[in-house]
Amino acid sequence: MSGRAALTRFLVVLTDVRPVQEEARDERTAPERRRQVVGANTREAADRIAGAFMALGMVRAGRQRVKVIAVGRGRHTSPDNR
Repeated sequence: MSGRAALTRFLVVLTDVRPVQEEARDERTAPERRRQVVGANTREAADRIAGAFMALGMVRAGRQRVKVIAVGRGRHTSPDNR
């Protein structure tokens, strides 16, 4: 694999859970407040980081949430650009 190949990277995001009474729950227009963002190169690494975040008391109490987001997959690539 060349250095220019499209790599799928992952972000592990720890956010505050939005109160239920708020109407705007669209992540694109009103994202939850981010507490921590960590990058990982593999899904396995992202899952291990997410597991560590899930052990936190605020996550276990339902006040914070852990999200694993794939970024870079298929971006700026087409069958002609491989």
